Order: sequence, then structure tokens, then C-alpha cells
Amino acid sequence: MVTSRRKFIKISALGLGGIATASSAFQMFGTNSYLDTIAKQDIANKFKRSATYCEVCFWKCAAWAFSDEEGKIKKIIGNDEDPHCYGRLCPRGTGGVGMYADEDRLKTPLIRTTVDGEETFREASWDEALDLIATKFKHIKDAYGAESFALLKHGSPGSHLEHLFKAYGSETIAEPAYAQCRGPREAGFNLTFGSWVGSPEPTDIRDTKCLVLIGSHIGENMHNTQVQEMSDAIDNNATIITVDPRFSTAASKSNHWLAIKPATDIALMLAWMHVLIEEDLYDKEYIAKYATGFNELKDHVLNFTPEWAYGITTIKPEAIRKTARAMAHAAPSVIIHPGRHVTWYGDDTQRARAMAILNALLGSWGRRGGFYFKEKISVPKFPHPKYPQPKWDWTDIGEQYPLAEMGITTEVMKRAIPSKDNKYPVKALMVAGTNITKSIPNKKLLEQAMDALDFIVVLDTMPMDVTGYADVVLPECTYLERYDGIRSSPNREPSIAVRVPALKPKYDSKPGWWVAKQIGERLGLGDYFNYNDFEEVIEWQLSKMGTSLEEMKKIGVKKFPRKSGPLYLVEGEKHEFSTPSGKIELYSKELKSLGFDPLPVFTKHPEPPQGFYRLNYGRSPMHTFSRTANNPNLNDLKSENNLWVNPKVARIIGLKTGQSVWLRNQDKITSTFSIKVRVTERIRWDSVYMVHGFGHNNKKLTRAFGKGINDTEMISNVAIDPIMGGTGMRGNFVEILTEDPHKNTEI
Repeated sequence: MVTSRRKFIKISALGLGGIATASSAFQMFGTNSYLDTIAKQDIANKFKRSATYCEVCFWKCAAWAFSDEEGKIKKIIGNDEDPHCYGRLCPRGTGGVGMYADEDRLKTPLIRTTVDGEETFREASWDEALDLIATKFKHIKDAYGAESFALLKHGSPGSHLEHLFKAYGSETIAEPAYAQCRGPREAGFNLTFGSWVGSPEPTDIRDTKCLVLIGSHIGENMHNTQVQEMSDAIDNNATIITVDPRFSTAASKSNHWLAIKPATDIALMLAWMHVLIEEDLYDKEYIAKYATGFNELKDHVLNFTPEWAYGITTIKPEAIRKTARAMAHAAPSVIIHPGRHVTWYGDDTQRARAMAILNALLGSWGRRGGFYFKEKISVPKFPHPKYPQPKWDWTDIGEQYPLAEMGITTEVMKRAIPSKDNKYPVKALMVAGTNITKSIPNKKLLEQAMDALDFIVVLDTMPMDVTGYADVVLPECTYLERYDGIRSSPNREPSIAVRVPALKPKYDSKPGWWVAKQIGERLGLGDYFNYNDFEEVIEWQLSKMGTSLEEMKKIGVKKFPRKSGPLYLVEGEKHEFSTPSGKIELYSKELKSLGFDPLPVFTKHPEPPQGFYRLNYGRSPMHTFSRTANNPNLNDLKSENNLWVNPKVARIIGLKTGQSVWLRNQDKITSTFSIKVRVTERIRWDSVYMVHGFGHNNKKLTRAFGKGINDTEMISNVAIDPIMGGTGMRGNFVEILTEDPHKNTEI
């Protein structure tokens, strides 16, 4: 890296005082047996119990945290009444104990400084750090306008800071969960059904007869209820079809594994549509009643035969026909799963459209065993003044992407790079709850942007790599040490859950709501934070909802009756979808009017050059992105990633399992660290695979430093979805180096 004005510096000592197999993922929850019940009762009798919901991933399972008199978290178990977890937590959820106990946590505010010409961090008090931040907020607003201070956020702290930024006058807000993860599926399903998929996904897996997974790694992503319901579906002899170039955990549980050639998914789905229509297997009554554009779709897929798709996908025609018929046989209790991390090749909204159209042809949307109609309960907004209207916001920054419905992180970062054509300059940045160096692709863009920014502040529990770019680092306490907003997520029935502190914050860490309030008051925005403690906010909201904090502390989760209507479509009753036509739109006039294909079209994508392999990445059931790699409990389960290599490739290169190698991508970017090889038939010969979230570059992450490769480091070729701005990241190719490319340099 060329030395820049803002040098990346690792958090110094200042302020810092067994591997499970993939196939076992479905057994990690156990069962609610008599022994489990006895164990829970024994724990409850010995320790203090506090209601919480998990922050290790976005599923936010409700749980009970048990602590002792010495101030230690002893155990975290699921809340039996919670529809997000059915009383059982995944390994990550139980590993929340490690988040609290991790001695590598950030312990006190840090401020960037220069000593003897070298940039470093020094300890600071909260007052000094917050005064400095407030001064920068005021300066940015006076010099450029409040809009030039941007927020990149994720999780609970992000919601508190979003309130602060809107009060300040900035809606330049984005999060990687949209443009780097699920945005295309939301756009694709919204165009088709008039509804986002949302989180948790309204997939009726417990009653399905056929589940189709296209690059969706249930059992490794550990989306709690989906894994449990898929286990039940398998026990109930549901047909499982997995489309993946890798023999994933889900593939190992499947009736059909289609080892597809990467980047050809749309071709397969068009062929499935062809079979369903040509063989008269689609749900004719459902389509006639609820859909529009069928004739256009029929003409569109006429020539997309399984034989045509075979030449593209390498999946044999008989396998395409057999799986299409299996779906039709199970319909309408069938799910073409929309996935979650779907930013792959740049045409991802259209790929999501293909999934949505298949679900429509099979009559699964709004049907038992397909997709249910989700419902959530609204949490009353705590009173505050009206937000000021910004002169511009994230919609202006992403104006070239007409169907973007949230801020696009990469577009925000581009606006930090000075340009005479930049109408929406970003001059300062706050990052909360997201390690953007491992979630946002294109390292060069990030470094250019962060070098150009006047000021960066990071709020995090751990010294993640992103903290090395900050001017001020703020230590956030973990979710087990704070109040947060009431969890209200869509599900089969509405429910709420609360998070209360199990223990006081360790070290000199503080909750996100407190940080937002303190900055707000320093900016003269106290009226937006008209409470002394966030507990008051929750108490007021719960009283408006007909309950109380006292009750919620005892029960943790409260369910409410559905009010929006039935869980599924009712035979004989009319249903209007929230689309322009009021129907399921197979042919999208909206896309047509915007200059895009109204029906999905297969586009050929680049293939690996000679000697290179497509880089695929995925999840581990033990870890959530990069945030848990240093967690002492979860690191014991999986301490590093490895590189899956097909035996044919291993023979050509001369690789053996356990051998350390390095990667170099198509743009000559070489991995900082090495990775150990796993030679396996479970990956296609034209691809390699690794788990995301490893390869940390900060030595103060004592368990995670230097373990494996950071896949995001290898992602420099990004294919942008022209419809909603998602960053397709699966078009990168790597060569395998057996000699250390850094042996004469210092990392």
C-alpha cells in the first residue's frame, strides 16, 4: 500500500488490557428433551436470569442470559416462546458468552495522534473523545452541510446513530446488508409480488414438500428457525434440491445435487420455466387468478430447453426435467428459496426475478408449505421533534440506480473521493457495528475514500481492521451489557422481545444509545433524546403496547394475535398484491419503462483464465462474518478457514491437504496471509472455496490474527447491478501460489 495521509494503523496496546464438520450442522440444536428441561431449571435456580435477544447475527433470537454474583455470564439459552428460535440457539448464539468475556475487547476511547512522526493511538476520556466528535460534526455542517457526514451501520447500534444523524440533518446513511447482501432479492421479489422478502424470510419450510436451494447454504448460515424447520422437512421426507458448485451441508442432505457451473443460474431457471409451461405442470388456476404477463413469459422461454441449458450449466437435460417435475409434484407446497447473500454477478435482481417467477408458476406465494404472509407489530415511536429535511440524501447519491431502496455503501464511499463532478461530497464518516474492510469489496476504493475523508469515527466492541483507519475509536459494550430497541420482526404471528443488561458494561465501554445521546446533546439536539436512560424509552413504548418492562423482563417474548388477515391465501377470496397491477407481475412493465429487460435473460459472464479458478466463498455455522473470528468460544470451534480444491486441480499443481498456499487474483492482488488446502471432491474443478470472515490483520485480535485468507481482499472485480446498485462479488479468479510471495517483505 502506498503511504497515504491517513495511514492505516493497528490498535496498539493502549486501551487493550476443535473444528466441527459441516455435515453435523443440522444436529447442533439438539432437541427439547426431558434432560434439556432439567438442565434449564437447574441453571435458572442457580443464577440471575436476564431477558435478551442475540446480536451475534441478524436473526436476533430471544434468549435468557444467566450470570453469577461475581459478574460473569455463565450461559445463554433460547427463549422457549420465541418463534425465531423455538427455545434453541445455534452455536453462535450460545457463543455470545465469548463476546462478553473476550479480553481483546476495546476498553477505552482512543484518539489518533502523531508521536515522533509516527501515527498511533492514545487513550482518551469519553468527554474528550465525544467533545472532539461533536466539534467535527459542527465543522462539517458549517463548512459543507450536515449531509456531508455519512453513517455506515449495522445492527442495534446503527439504529441509535441513525436517529442522531437524522436529527443532525443527514440521511447519508447506508449499510452493507443491502448492497453487499440481500438488496437484489428484495428488488426482484418486490417487482414480482409487491413485497420484500424481509428478515426472517417468510418461508414455510416446516410444511413444505419440496425445498429448492440455489446457492443458499442453510445449515452453514445457521438461520436458526430455517435450519430447524429444514431438519423437520427432511424427517418428513420433503424433496430437497440443492443447486451449488459445491457439495455443501445442504447438498449432503438433498435428494438432488445439481453441481452447476458458476454464473449460469438464470439459464437453469429459464429451463425449469420451459419445462413447467411446456409440460403443462404450472399452477394454471393460480396464474389465471393472480398473475399477469403469462403469455409474454411463455413466448420468452419457448426456446430455453433443458438441452439449451445443458450446454451452459453442465447439468444434464434429464436432471433438469426430473427436478422441475419434482417441484410441480409438490406444488404448491414448494419453495424456491430466495437466499440472502445474493450479490453475485451483477444481474442479481434479474436472478431474483427468475426465482420469484418460478415460485409464481408453482403457486407457492401465499400458500401452505410455500411462502406465508408475514406480519409484525408496530413499535410506537418515542416522541421527538420532526427531523430537518436534508438538501440531499442517499437517494440522490444512488440516483443512477432507480430501484435502490436503501443507501448503497459503495456509492457513499465513492462520494468521499474528491471530483469536480461530485455534487454530493462526503467529508466525514461514522462506522458502527460493521467491519467495512471485510464487507465492502474493492480495497482500493475504500483506501482512496478513507484517505480523502476529513474525519472518521468508529464504534465497535472489538479492534476490527476498520478501526485502524479511524481518528476516534469508541468502545461499545456488548449486547449483554445494554438496553436496546424492542425487537419486532415479521413472522407467522407478531411478537416482541426485549434486551436488558445482564451485567454492567465491562471496562470503559458504553452502549450505542448513550453514545448517540451524548453526541446529540453536545450538538444542541437534546430534544431528540428526551430521556435519561434508554430504559425509559422502552418502558414508554411497552406501556403503549399493552404490556410493561416489568412483565417483559419476566417473559422475554410476548406474542400478539394477527390482524392483517390469514396466513395464506383463502380459497375463493380475492387478493390484491402491492404491485402497480394488483397482481403478480411475471412480465414487469416497470422494468421495461426503465430500460431493463421485463423478463429475466441469461447473460454469459467471464470465465476463469488458464491457471485461474473462480473464487467462491460462504459461511460457517460457528461464525458470523468477521465479527466472531476472535470470539474465544467460537474460535475454539473454528479458528481459520481453508481452501477447498478439487483433486484434479490438486494433482496438477501438486497440492496436499494441510499445505499452506497463497492466492493471487486476476488484478495481481496477492493475499496477505496463507491458507491451508483441503483437497475434496466436494468442489468443482473450475472453482475454489473458502469461508468468509478470516485473515484478520490486527495483532491485537490475538486468536484471529493471520489465520487464513480474507476473501474480500481478493475481490477487486465488482459487477454492479444496474437496477439497484448491488455489488456482484463472485466474478473474481485466483491462481494458487505454493511459495510465499512475501518472504522478502514485511507484512
